[in-house]
Amino acid sequence: MNVFYKLLLYFQKRGFEVCGRIAERLGIRARVVRTSFIYLTFVTVGFGFALYLFLAFWLKIKDLVYTKRNSVFDL
Repeated sequence: MNVFYKLLLYFQKRGFEVCGRIAERLGIRARVVRTSFIYLTFVTVGFGFALYLFLAFWLKIKDLVYTKRNSVFDL
């Protein structure tokens, strides 16, 4: 057997079984729970990056619109 496969088998049999317990509690397969965790990880990372870009553009536009003027006559 491959070393990676042995390590994977070890963690599947003797791991914390978090996904297995959640799946058992919800009455679904553990594979569905694992893939859901993977997809949620990608979505949350993507959401954080999109939020960062939105805030960066918003601050840039705000700085362009609301520039500090020295006097009332600086238009």
